[in-house]
Amino acid sequence: MQLKGKVALVAGATRGGGRGIAVELGAAGATVYVTGRTTRTEQSEYRRPETIEETAELVTAAGGKGIPVQVDHLDAAAVKRLVERIGHEQARLDILVNDIWGGENLFEWNKPVWDHNLENGLKMLRLGIDTHLITAHHALPLMIEQPGGLLVEVTDGTAAYNASHYRLSPFYDLAKVAANRMAFAHAKDLAAYHATAISITPGWMRSEMMLGHYQVSEDNWRDATRIQPHFVISETPRFLGRAVAALAADPDRARWSGQSVSSGGLAQVYGFTDLDGSRPDCWRYMDEVMDLGKPADATGYR
Repeated sequence: MQLKGKVALVAGATRGGGRGIAVELGAAGATVYVTGRTTRTEQSEYRRPETIEETAELVTAAGGKGIPVQVDHLDAAAVKRLVERIGHEQARLDILVNDIWGGENLFEWNKPVWDHNLENGLKMLRLGIDTHLITAHHALPLMIEQPGGLLVEVTDGTAAYNASHYRLSPFYDLAKVAANRMAFAHAKDLAAYHATAISITPGWMRSEMMLGHYQVSEDNWRDATRIQPHFVISETPRFLGRAVAALAADPDRARWSGQSVSSGGLAQVYGFTDLDGSRPDCWRYMDEVMDLGKPADATGYR
């Protein structure tokens, strides 16, 4: 229970990586506020079954305390009320995880800007950039009231990978590159308060939506490799969660401040594993196997 007594806000924790992070912070003993738009009585446009109440219950079952709060992070007033509530109830905020997204149904792969739906593209930028800045604006003043805070910006792709690879849509590319840069910028501002900011990317994550895309479950996920052989490198959302929990528990985490890291890369440093005991190193695999057109083979990469 290395994080017992710590308070975290995981913004965007209804499902996927946000849920995985919230659960693993709970497993380390933290009190975790989990936010999102889908509750047991109201759904977002995703129309999916996962809810913030369910995530909070998983946090509590793991050993922490989960507190669900319905928040649209594009609504600055709602985010302000959320942070005021955390301040009133806990008088502290130790960990802020910006995992807000919601753009899966908006991007159009392999379309230049003039062919991509403009409204959807601009909304993607609002969801991937504005929400993170709004949340940081309101939450960081509470976090810096005491030294040692941790801000985690969740994205897709390391800074190094994204710098040399086009992410198949100008809007998606910009949204995901921006989170890496936000962490770099926030690190400069937070340094005076002895707080750390990093960006982190999962690898090919077996989120609920990804499993649904391949029509498999976590129990038989390897069947998806018949459709996409490189899915062999995939990881669970909890692997990302364990990466964030390891960072939060590291008294020397300031060494990472301003950097772009990955779940697989941090596993090599901290020694945690995915639920199956493996350590998938997706971004190295992408560089050395998938992007070079080699046959799918995760030997030596997990």
